[in-house]
Amino acid sequence: MDHGVALFPTDYSIQPAEIARLAEERDFESVWFTEHTHIPVSRDTPYPGGGELPREYSHSYDTFVALSFAAAATERIKVGTGVCLVTEHAPIVLAKVTASLDRLSGGRFQFGVGAGWNLEEMRNHGTDPTRRFRLMRERVEAIKEIWTQDEAEYHGEFVDFDPIWCWPKPVQQPHPPVVVGGNGPKVLDRVLRYGDEWYPNRMESVESLKERIDELRERAARPRARLLFRRQAGAAGGGTAGLGGRRPRHLLRVAGRLAG
Repeated sequence: MDHGVALFPTDYSIQPAEIARLAEERDFESVWFTEHTHIPVSRDTPYPGGGELPREYSHSYDTFVALSFAAAATERIKVGTGVCLVTEHAPIVLAKVTASLDRLSGGRFQFGVGAGWNLEEMRNHGTDPTRRFRLMRERVEAIKEIWTQDEAEYHGEFVDFDPIWCWPKPVQQPHPPVVVGGNGPKVLDRVLRYGDEWYPNRMESVESLKERIDELRERAARPRARLLFRRQAGAAGGGTAGLGGRRPRHLLRVAGRLAG
């Protein structure tokens, strides 16, 4: 069983390089940083955790800059986005950023992805909230093409480009794991369609998490899975457990936290 650390890397909290060094010294498997580019001052979207939105949401460093500092300060610990809001990024640029981070870290990058919950935030990036999950899928699929093909192309409803050259390519083969975040009714569909792992968040109970895990196991038709615990730094309720989907030649993992 592996343990990881997940937190908001902010301008007032423990710094990315320091938390990564401390986690590696204590034999944690991974460190994960959240992402929000900004928080609109006027917002109607309710905070999923209930109550007022905590200030760390508007004080986070750029996730990939923070992860680069974490990777540079360590040698073994994996570094991941928990999660990257793919709907707020241009896919070609994001493919290069993530591949660069994987290569410069020596193959330690974990690509956690999500569509986001803050409707006003994603609208400011030009994303239609009603289409965000389809947009996320196409962008992730396009990124995987760029990661794995010397002459990559993608033709979809929202992402469309003819063959391109784009290096560097990731160290990990066939590519860094795509860890799909979310708890909604269709999240397991997304994990199985274009993801490698599942990253649930704020599950109602251990029992409800187990039910979803069992469903994922059955649908993925894999008899084994590796357990991974990640503790959400500063979050009430601590960490929870999970298990896998499908990835060629690999046992998979799931991570998340309980509501509370």
